[in-house]
Amino acid sequence: MKIIAFYLPQYHEIEENNRWWGKGFTEWTNVKKASPIFKNHHQPRVPLNENYYDLTNIETLQWQANLVRQYGLFGLCFYHYWFNGKLLLEKPAELLLQHTEINMNFCFSWANEPWTRTWSGKGNEVLMPQSYGEVEDWIRHFYYLLPFFKDARYIKINNSPLFLIYKSRSIPVAKEMMMKWNQLAKENGFAGIHFVETIRDKYLDKRDLPFRSRVEFEPGRSFNNSFLSLNFKRIRRFFIKSINLLFNKQLPYYSIVPYRRLVKRSLTKLSPIGTFGGVFVGWDNTPRRGIEGLIVSEATKEEFKNYLKAKIQVTKNHYRTDFVFVNAWNEWCEGAYLEPDTKNKFIYLESIKEVLDELN
Repeated sequence: MKIIAFYLPQYHEIEENNRWWGKGFTEWTNVKKASPIFKNHHQPRVPLNENYYDLTNIETLQWQANLVRQYGLFGLCFYHYWFNGKLLLEKPAELLLQHTEINMNFCFSWANEPWTRTWSGKGNEVLMPQSYGEVEDWIRHFYYLLPFFKDARYIKINNSPLFLIYKSRSIPVAKEMMMKWNQLAKENGFAGIHFVETIRDKYLDKRDLPFRSRVEFEPGRSFNNSFLSLNFKRIRRFFIKSINLLFNKQLPYYSIVPYRRLVKRSLTKLSPIGTFGGVFVGWDNTPRRGIEGLIVSEATKEEFKNYLKAKIQVTKNHYRTDFVFVNAWNEWCEGAYLEPDTKNKFIYLESIKEVLDELN
């Protein structure tokens, strides 16, 4: 079984983030500003040895690659941000491409959403719009990616580069674009692109698109987003917000979701055959959203280990695939990270290695 972790590249300064959020902004900015909103709330999260790294330093990528190999992960899936020719947060992947001595498998997930001020409660304010252009734009995008696809470390299945699309339903020209990319890939020596649809909720893209696989994106896929649940959350949010205003409180809008409850949903809610399994290591996005954030109770080592072991069995026996994706390697502002911190040290990475050792 091959374990791949999603990877956020927002740990270095870029001009746009400096302009939108203030000089020096990186993901660490919100991590450091976080504060507990109830007793024993694990905030702020502090990386082990206060390693607030910069992803433009090659030493950081080498350190991460060493951890990936040491604990048995197959590779990392970098989020790729392309806005019809405009790139954001591309430097870490480009740095990895330049340094072929770094022994780390990788692939891309195209995070094809527009950037907004959602984190500050102004989700309707668009910072970077997303559009998909015409054929010449798709060609330009493909040829930007081609050097990565050709890299020996880029993950391929049967000579087809693995490429995830986060939100295919947002792409009106998805079929035409994907078919063009398959054509271009074949012209450049591949057997096409191994396109992967991301299952973020209960809805799948119903169009006849050339996806070869799907991947479960947890915990979003397993949150209860039924009509009754969403209405209950809206009522609770309104009630708590009123109390906060009336009594000058800072009560969280949502109750803590038990980790074991989401794990149970994740394991019993089966995806179609051919899907890559998905697990999550944790969830707490209060560093971004404050009292409006969602919190899942923190997993023990045994809980995460048992979850991963069970999901591997589901993936192998039901989905009949050999990839499991972990959310995430370094989503520190969402409480979803495998990297070591001062409280839990290496326990989640150790869990992966122990599970893989048992399977082998």
